[in-house]
Amino acid sequence: MSFESAITFFIAIFIFGITPGPGIFAILARAMTEGSRSCFSLALGMTISDIIYLVLACFGLAAIAEHWGGVFTVIRFAGAAYLCYLGWKLWTTPIDLSDDACVAKPRHGIMSFVQGFLISASNPKVILFYIAFLPTFMDLSALSATDIVLASTLQLVALMLGLMIVAYMASKARSFFKSEKSMRNLNRSAGSIMIGAGTYLATRH
Repeated sequence: MSFESAITFFIAIFIFGITPGPGIFAILARAMTEGSRSCFSLALGMTISDIIYLVLACFGLAAIAEHWGGVFTVIRFAGAAYLCYLGWKLWTTPIDLSDDACVAKPRHGIMSFVQGFLISASNPKVILFYIAFLPTFMDLSALSATDIVLASTLQLVALMLGLMIVAYMASKARSFFKSEKSMRNLNRSAGSIMIGAGTYLATRH
């Protein structure tokens, strides 16, 4: 991969990463209620899942999308159910504006990572995207280990950068919500986004 191709690949992956979808909706909802730092593990899970798809695409394993269709269906519904559960929790959790409660409680990093991984892994069509996308930047029939490592590294940085920028911008919206009513509306808006993302995840084909 040439330097010019690497730069173009990075920009394309960055844009792909911030394109609206269940992952972005999950990041928005989490950042608006818990801050941008709480989104790191979630974003990392999404990114690692996409890197796995990228590597599989590099090895020409697009057929996995067909042969493992049942597994992807289970993953998709599990991810959708979890998103809807989180949305329901945001709708029903009481609002407490005390100093201790205003500090976002840290979410278990592993659970956030798994949630993010499930959101991205539930869509086997991503591998087909990479199969169609990668030939623009590299010769898939003559890939070296260096090419794969470089592409994976660029993807890691581009996706994490894009997702965390989205998270940071969304978290800034929290400063405008100081009253109990506004916080309740914020939580319910974020919860609705989560439930909508889960519903989309469950019903898409």
